[in-house]
Amino acid sequence: MKLGRKAVKIIRDPKIIKILSDQVRREILRFLAARPLTETQLAKKLNLSKSSVGHHLQILLKAGLITVSEMRVSSHGIVEKYYEPTYTLFLEDVDSIPPNLRRYFIHRYIERLRGMLSAFQAIRGVDEQVCAITPEELEELAEEIARHIITVGERYSALETNMGRESLFIKICSEALKSMMRESRWKKFFHVSLQNPVIHL
Repeated sequence: MKLGRKAVKIIRDPKIIKILSDQVRREILRFLAARPLTETQLAKKLNLSKSSVGHHLQILLKAGLITVSEMRVSSHGIVEKYYEPTYTLFLEDVDSIPPNLRRYFIHRYIERLRGMLSAFQAIRGVDEQVCAITPEELEELAEEIARHIITVGERYSALETNMGRESLFIKICSEALKSMMRESRWKKFFHVSLQNPVIHL
């Protein structure tokens, strides 16, 4: 049976966080988490030139985020490198994010939080009563869920897994959310949300 990949890497180095703020690099990591791919295959998936993809691959290699898993000779006699991530999932520590990138990452967590709260609404159904949340509360809650995700993620950092990237992230998010729901600061909010699930964001 094939050994699993290292599960989670918590990123606290601002330079690496900056590298991960690039959308193309994030997409490359997402594709590579599914299966090893060549520069040519990635260029086709991303609809980018090979030289552009090659540039991003070199940055990811130098940062230790990906590695060459295999080299094969193609039918044309060209040696092709297959790349894969060094970890299944990379999680940026919200408290280590450089100030100029903070809004970008917090916005990503706000979007994730909206998805979680929408799931509550879909599961529980619609109620006439409304539980409102302000933009300020949403941002605060997003930062807290980001910190809880890191706390949970650290428990997986020494493990190997055969779990897919998305499944692993959903599992970590679920555990983080359960942890938050037990905290006094947010316990009442989640209790009201679950009882009266129509949440205006």
